[in-house]
Amino acid sequence: YNVHFSAVKSINRIQNKSFAFMCMYCVYLLCIYKFGRYFETPLLWQSIIMIITMLIMLNLCTSVRMATELNTKRRSFTDFDWNYFWSWSHFVDYLQCVLVFTVLAVYVTYLLLDSVLFVESLGFLAVFTEAMLGTPQLYCNYQNKSTEGMSIKMVLMWTSGDTFKTGYFLLTQAPEQFWICGLLQVCVDFAILFQVYYYSRFPQKPVSHTTHTTSAKAL
Repeated sequence: YNVHFSAVKSINRIQNKSFAFMCMYCVYLLCIYKFGRYFETPLLWQSIIMIITMLIMLNLCTSVRMATELNTKRRSFTDFDWNYFWSWSHFVDYLQCVLVFTVLAVYVTYLLLDSVLFVESLGFLAVFTEAMLGTPQLYCNYQNKSTEGMSIKMVLMWTSGDTFKTGYFLLTQAPEQFWICGLLQVCVDFAILFQVYYYSRFPQKPVSHTTHTTSAKAL
């Protein structure tokens, strides 16, 4: 995500912070899943690093938004307005939301920790959500019949990271949810790379002159 961090700082513009929400949602569930079923500690550290990274990205995006949208009405988490969920004006509002979600998730998990169905469903939901993070970009490329504006370097980094991660799942005999969804994630990455090849080789529409360096999965 250093690629995206640099892009946001250089162009001083943000796209959509929904990816950060989905990413933090799935890694938080994964961290909580650790209490119900053992898995390798490096995977837990990966999730913690991802949470910290997403918070740093949110802080940057919020700062950029405050600087560029001076006339926009300020929104906060305590407004409890669903129409502006995850579109708040200050970074502290996102921290408040994360804290509330963490407390509720830990409490529910504590109550249902003895339920095998709940624990396994929690693990599957976490890794399946993460595996599907690339599908909005895949669908967007299909709709536009183009991959213009998408960072190829970032997609290659996703693919290599997801491939190594899935191999690690298989070698360490991680819970089934991990390697099944890991394979699915790698398939999505390769599908996006195929779109890059196909739409560059067989253009479906005239190429626009507008260039962006960010992508859906990176936000």
